[in-house]
Amino acid sequence: MPFTPTRPDPSQLPVRINLLSDTQTRPTPAMRAAMAAAEVGDEQVGDDPTVNALCDRVADLLGKEAAVFMPSGTMCNVAGLLTHCRPGDEILAHRTAHILSREGGTHAALGGFQITGLDGADGKFTPDTLRAALHPRTRYEAAQTVITVEQTANIGGGTVWAKSDLDAIVAIAREHGMATHMDGARLLNACVATRISARDMSAGWDSVWIDFSKGLGAPIGAVLAGSRDYIDAVWRWKQGLGGSMRQAGIVAAACIHALDHHVDRLADDHANARTLARGLAQIDGIRIQEPETNLVFFDPSGAGIGGADMVKALRAKGVLLATMDGRIRACTHLDVTADMIEETLGLVRETVRAA
Repeated sequence: MPFTPTRPDPSQLPVRINLLSDTQTRPTPAMRAAMAAAEVGDEQVGDDPTVNALCDRVADLLGKEAAVFMPSGTMCNVAGLLTHCRPGDEILAHRTAHILSREGGTHAALGGFQITGLDGADGKFTPDTLRAALHPRTRYEAAQTVITVEQTANIGGGTVWAKSDLDAIVAIAREHGMATHMDGARLLNACVATRISARDMSAGWDSVWIDFSKGLGAPIGAVLAGSRDYIDAVWRWKQGLGGSMRQAGIVAAACIHALDHHVDRLADDHANARTLARGLAQIDGIRIQEPETNLVFFDPSGAGIGGADMVKALRAKGVLLATMDGRIRACTHLDVTADMIEETLGLVRETVRAA
């Protein structure tokens, strides 16, 4: 069946509390002002000074030689892995990774790659699991070319990969002549939660990107970083995929504003997630996964109501949530206040009582 986007139901209340995703954030007035004042040029030919400043800043933030501005994180993954691999190569990732579950098979369609999903709790595989999945290089099996991780692990619950495991994975990759790629969509959430710098968190990884349209609150954009030669090669795919832009400094200015003003405040989102989780855990029958960052996964079935029914009931009351892999996901972000969390908890209790 063709995919049909969900359209608003006019019979429902307007969304007042949007916990669907941190992609739902709107630019703040100060961010809009920065966008309006941005100096711009032709990004495709390297002539946009605001884009260039953003790329230089992200490269320095992540400890890499160069970076490239992309319209989306998905394009960072697609162009980044197309650059690392050749047709027939094998990529190793967790079985719930974004490149497997949320990118439409594009890696197979465009690159002819196979992605092998590795098991592991909370969206993360262990170094031992990785070692067990490796095989000798022979003519009979696909060349294992890239190891990827997703920081934080979205479907795993917004969980944070430990620095020790990241370092161990890099060491294994080097030992076997493989490249490493970090999907850093919520990397700065992990950095704020652990107080480990982005440079240290991504040390040793050949390619890594950060998304600006999630918790950082920009309307669009992600930046992929790596060696200078690697980024030059990525640009070829960016061009071919239609990702080259013109006066992109308007949106790059939003990303720079986010780096200046929205990183440290990610701790507020984490605090709101913990408050939501504590309140949900106090409702009989609701099982939660303790949040590590800004994602709260919970199962209300023990309270006598299924996840889809609870999401529908809360949507009718103006609260927007998502179901994911059989559970409900709530995502806190800069447009969600502490008062909204308390109101949501009250509405969940009301919904459970009515079930």
